[in-house]
Amino acid sequence: MQVGVIGGGTMGIGIAHAVITAESSAFLVESLPSQAEVVSNRIEAILASGVQRGKITAAKKDAAQARLLIFTKVEELPEDLDWIIEAVPEDAQLKATVLHQAEARHPRHLASNTSALSITTLSEALKDPSAFVGMHFFNPVWSMKLVEVVVGSKSAPDTVAQAQAFARILNKEPIVVKDAPGFASSRLGVLLGIEAIRMVEEHIASPEDIDKAMVLGYGYPMGPLRLGDLVGLDVRLAIATNLAQVYGDRYAPPQLLKDMVAAGKLGQKSGEGFYRW
Repeated sequence: MQVGVIGGGTMGIGIAHAVITAESSAFLVESLPSQAEVVSNRIEAILASGVQRGKITAAKKDAAQARLLIFTKVEELPEDLDWIIEAVPEDAQLKATVLHQAEARHPRHLASNTSALSITTLSEALKDPSAFVGMHFFNPVWSMKLVEVVVGSKSAPDTVAQAQAFARILNKEPIVVKDAPGFASSRLGVLLGIEAIRMVEEHIASPEDIDKAMVLGYGYPMGPLRLGDLVGLDVRLAIATNLAQVYGDRYAPPQLLKDMVAAGKLGQKSGEGFYRW
């Protein structure tokens, strides 16, 4: 299988890693030339960590790395790929532009990794929306098994079935959800994360103790504040802002979240959020 991935951020890197470790070829687009080597080195480091932990052999690591090619323009992607997955920031106009460019490469199927934006609305940028679905991966992609397959109003049943099959090739477990704001995971997860931030804002408990309550009391693998740091607090803010417009004040971003993002405290990627990384 040959897969294009557009976006060399955290999610794009994770998706590309999943593709190459599933013995498929990944063609990753990172628009900043200065970041291309950074992206390649990051994927190599993830593979090396897998070797150290006994997840893959050194030979499989080298073979996987060889299946990765990095480009700086969507127009450089090969034509007729099995899938192209868009994984750029959560900006509807940016995603629509990228998807339009990706469709011009004539992939068999096209997907967006959006965690909250409408698949039906994004599909308006496409000539053939029947071949388009949402495929929402979770961070870190190499260890999170879930993929939400989001069905837009014009997504063809065969496209949905192919997306489920593709997710399984990547050793993921797909669920199928209707195209509603926030889908299933973000609609629930962001609400929990927002309430946890409000608790910090109100000095109810420390971030560590709030997270510990969910891990030890409810069996969560990770608390909502640590998860927010991993996802990126700027991403959390963007999703909450979008959902608040649809579902009302219960999704309104807390002032603490706005202040942290404005101060550049974005979580793991900036070195500081609710935790120091």
